[in-house]
Amino acid sequence: MHISYKPLWHTLVERNMRKEDLRLAAGLTTNMIANMGKGKNISMETLVRICETLNCGILDVIELEQDEVDESKV
Repeated sequence: MHISYKPLWHTLVERNMRKEDLRLAAGLTTNMIANMGKGKNISMETLVRICETLNCGILDVIELEQDEVDESKV
């Protein structure tokens, strides 16, 4: 399983916000935004800061996705 930030991107669209707007409002670095865009992990502290900034729950920011199974390796 891996973390997906798709719910965050949908939440930003619903609120008519850009990633840059979130970055400035939550005090995030450009690297944090870039890492989320690449599907990399960020700290729980950062996730809490995003939730507080957007006044939303964690499920509005992340979701768990099942990893694809490579049938050629089975």
